[in-house]
Amino acid sequence: MALPDQLQAIIDEFAGLPPELRLEALLDYSRRVPPLPARLAGHREAMERVPECQTPFFLATEVGDGDRVTIHFDAPPEAPTTRGFAGIVSEGLNGATAADVLAVPNGFYTALGLDRVVSPLRLRGISAILGRLKRQVEVQVDARSRSGSNLRRSGCASWQTMG
Repeated sequence: MALPDQLQAIIDEFAGLPPELRLEALLDYSRRVPPLPARLAGHREAMERVPECQTPFFLATEVGDGDRVTIHFDAPPEAPTTRGFAGIVSEGLNGATAADVLAVPNGFYTALGLDRVVSPLRLRGISAILGRLKRQVEVQVDARSRSGSNLRRSGCASWQTMG
């Protein structure tokens, strides 16, 4: 599978770890989730909730100049596995093109070996996070292609899907 370089590097990192250290690496990524920008901090209503996650989990994406994707996550620290996956996705896909994000296989987490260290219920949430993220990107790309000439005239550089 062809993945953005940053995401492939993370997969390679996990592949080189013994199974017992993969969960520890996932927890390390939970601490790497960037803080929300001021316009989203404390405004979960401006983000889409991912109800498949066992804990409150919210996301927002922006497709900006050059079709580059910016991803924002809000997940509580007491949900380290889900937050860890958010850290992996954030580090691996932030700044990637919309086309690259949309091409990421839905089950790419198996290449990380997470299916061996995370419960099936958590895997369902992880899968839903990526699915909703890709849907948000797709909606924005479609909106841009349908009304591209109007958006160029108005000077808009990015669009955000609000949940």
